[in-house]
Amino acid sequence: MANRSRRSAAAPRWALQDAKNKLSEVVEAAARGEPQVVTKRGVETAVVISYEEYQRIRAARERPVPALADYLLEIPTSPEPVDEIERIGLNVRDTGI
Repeated sequence: MANRSRRSAAAPRWALQDAKNKLSEVVEAAARGEPQVVTKRGVETAVVISYEEYQRIRAARERPVPALADYLLEIPTSPEPVDEIERIGLNVRDTGI
């Protein structure tokens, strides 16, 4: 899967028995950053990912998510009040209606 985006490329699918038989191949691909999907009776059941990716996901899940109000209150404001908004001139055209 060289030069392919992880999101655009479909992850390889392994039937559980095949994944067991080729575990080192599954793990090596995951370690290279290529998630490996394992199916059980045709149903996607698990994904093998690199430890680095696992740590990234886990850290993202544990990061606090600010409330929307807090996020909006942190937006910088203009140091000086704005009295007038500069408007651009537009010519209105006749639409024939």
